[in-house]
Amino acid sequence: MVLTLFVVTLVASTSLALVYEVTKEPIRLAALERKNNAIMQVVPEFNNMPNEEEYTVEVNGDELVFYPARMDGELVGVAIETFTRRGYSGTIELMVGLLPDGTIHGIEVLRHSETPGLGDKIETDKSDFYKQFVGRNPGDFTMKVRQDNGEIDGITASTITARAYCEAVQLAYDVFIEKGDIK
Repeated sequence: MVLTLFVVTLVASTSLALVYEVTKEPIRLAALERKNNAIMQVVPEFNNMPNEEEYTVEVNGDELVFYPARMDGELVGVAIETFTRRGYSGTIELMVGLLPDGTIHGIEVLRHSETPGLGDKIETDKSDFYKQFVGRNPGDFTMKVRQDNGEIDGITASTITARAYCEAVQLAYDVFIEKGDIK
């Protein structure tokens, strides 16, 4: 009986390791492609490779990742991989595109676990929630939901998610302004 259990465990663990090795690289490449697509969506047209110029900025023990976008060597925007852990269902990761003056050019959701049909309305293909941010400079308006005396219309039945989204965008902007010297 012990030998049988050992053989079954050995076969199962070997199979699992093999599947992991076979799928590891395609998963990494898919994640990289998703990130590159998000960068293209949130910043103006560029002709450099932002992911090759990426750098990180430490914030409260975590990191934001900056991807400078350039056209013929001139900075046209910065895509910032930002996050918040205050979503209704946990962490929300966003790619926020800022123009050199801090104006929001675009926002894409990279990952979240929000409730389908409610909190997932932060996704650009599920609602127009993100459009309230585009073309606005967070230095010129209060980036909070109206329930918190801000200027953003929340998502019906998903106020916590809307607050978290605003927080993640504000974090990206604050670090961008604080950093000041985009490479």
